[in-house]
Order: sequence, then C-alpha cells, then structure tokens
Amino acid sequence: MKKSLIPILVVVGIIVVLGLMLIPSYNGFVNGEENVDQAYAQVENQLQRRMDLIPNLVKTVEAFAKQERDVIASVTEARAKLAGANSPEDQATANDELTGALSRLLVVVENYPDLKSDANFRQLMDELAGTENRLSVARQDYNAEVADYNKKVKRFPGAMIAGIFGFDEKEYFKASAGAQEVPEVDFEGLSEG
Repeated sequence: MKKSLIPILVVVGIIVVLGLMLIPSYNGFVNGEENVDQAYAQVENQLQRRMDLIPNLVKTVEAFAKQERDVIASVTEARAKLAGANSPEDQATANDELTGALSRLLVVVENYPDLKSDANFRQLMDELAGTENRLSVARQDYNAEVADYNKKVKRFPGAMIAGIFGFDEKEYFKASAGAQEVPEVDFEGLSEG
C-alpha cells in the first residue's frame, strides 16, 4: 500500500507546486490588466473634461463670430465623434479631428481681438490648455502601462499563462496617420468678414 501511494503523492506535490507558481503569475496579469484599464480611464477622464470645456468655448466664440458657423460646426461635430468613440484607436482618430477643428477655431479667434481679451475666453483657453497637458500625460501613462502589460503577455512563461487564461495584448493610444506633420494654416479669406 505504501509503495502505491508514493507516485500519487509525487503527482499531487507537482500539481501543488505548479499551482503555487501559477497563482502569482495569474495575479500579475490581473493587476497589469487593471493598471491598463485604470490608466485608460484617466485618458477618458481627460477627454471628457476636454469635451465639457468645448461647448463653453464655442458659445463664447459664437457671441463674437456669428459668421464663422462652419468652423464652430466642425468643432461640435468632432466633439460628437469623440463622444461616440469606443476603442483607443477610434478615440485617437476622433481626438485628432477635434484637435484640427480646435486649431481652425483658434485661427478664427485671431481675427477677433476683443474675444482674445475677454476674461471668460481667456479662462476657458487656459483650462483647455491645461486639459491638453493632462491628456498628454494620461496618454503617456496609459501607453506605459500597456507596454508593461504587453511585455508580461509576450515573455516566457507569461505567454503560456496568458494564453491559458485568455489575457491578450492591449492596444496603445496612437496618433492617427499624418499627425506628425505640421498642419497648414491658411489665413486668406478670414480677414474679409
């Protein structure tokens, strides 16, 4: 009887040791995934802050620039696209569209010196600039968490454990194609009211 028990105890011992080795690795993936999700929530938080500021900025500009409806409409449309974006890739694309629309809005602002000196407008622009900085940091933090997580998913033995438990690589928050190029600003036609 004793001799037949030894192989069973060895097998049970191996299973226990493997289980004890898997638990910390599995928990590492869970923690890593939560860190990525938390960092992404901060990106979304800053995108929401930006979207909340834009209607006030648009209303302030509208009061001064009634004839610039197309620019204001493009900002509103880009904001709506960002609100409807669900994935990091879609949000990055919508974010780039909104950035372009805001750039065109700022060109309009240059033609209205009274607007630039308006206290509400200045405060909104300061808040928007601060939000852009926070958004940049949040995207950087998110991408750092994604890099750490993806390294765990790809390295051995993590790749095996990730495959067994369904932990997949995460997407980076990327700028859309052409974002590295300097935007062209055309001032012609704006000064003709």
